[in-house]
Amino acid sequence: MKIFLIKNRRWIKDAILIIIGTFILAVGLVFFIAPYKFVPGGVYGVSIVIHHLFGTPIGLVALCLDIPLLLIGIKILGNRFGVKSVIGIALTAIFVDVLGQVLGNNPLVEDDALLSAIFGGALAGLGLGIVFRAKATSGGTDIVAMIVSKYTRLPLGQSLIYVDSLIVLIGLAAFHDWKIPLYSWLIIFITGKVIDMVVEGVNVNKVVIIVSDKHEAIREKLIINMERGGTYFLAQGMYEGAEKKVIYTNISRRELPILLTYIRDVDPNAFVSVIDANDVMGGGFKPLKE
Repeated sequence: MKIFLIKNRRWIKDAILIIIGTFILAVGLVFFIAPYKFVPGGVYGVSIVIHHLFGTPIGLVALCLDIPLLLIGIKILGNRFGVKSVIGIALTAIFVDVLGQVLGNNPLVEDDALLSAIFGGALAGLGLGIVFRAKATSGGTDIVAMIVSKYTRLPLGQSLIYVDSLIVLIGLAAFHDWKIPLYSWLIIFITGKVIDMVVEGVNVNKVVIIVSDKHEAIREKLIINMERGGTYFLAQGMYEGAEKKVIYTNISRRELPILLTYIRDVDPNAFVSVIDANDVMGGGFKPLKE
């Protein structure tokens, strides 16, 4: 019973995230991207081109493209596209067409294509990132990229760039305006960066690896003053072959200057490597169960 309630709560939480995410995505498409004929890759890029050529509803055309792609994806790649992805695809189409019908397809920012491209990409990335946090996918050309990746052995991210770039060039062929693909590639870039921020988080923690003969003093600073733990690794120097104790620890971005200042004072000859850690779970950071 307890497991059932936990799963139910997760489902409700994910459903709310999908609704919010698809709505934000639709706002970005309807008010910033579509009015300027931008082609942001994916099925919505194709739908926007068809909309401006023939006057068809953007969401409906995207849905009609998504359904066969989803079926082909299930046939070739297996059943990796869950119910949540189907809901996300359907809700995006509904929100896009409802917003377009009720509020019109005029740009929110008149006569400023650059600002519209920036905010359109940011909103699309925010919406998609929230959908991805709910463990759903955006469907569309993601599925095409997976199929291309399977048969060509190209990395998935590279396949997705090729597919989206091809769709952007369709916009160039349809509208004969070089500004459209240039703005569209800017949107794709911004969308990807914002997705990464939403999925991975903006509060980047740091992995710090320290090689120092004063490791005990640094250990005290970490444990007593900063209330952080760490791990010792026994290592051997490549140059002299001497045995070393290496400290591995995770700290927040705010704590990094404090630790570096202390290391500099204690052992100016220490070797320190700092690496971004997008997610750290357990041990005083985000609970692992989340």
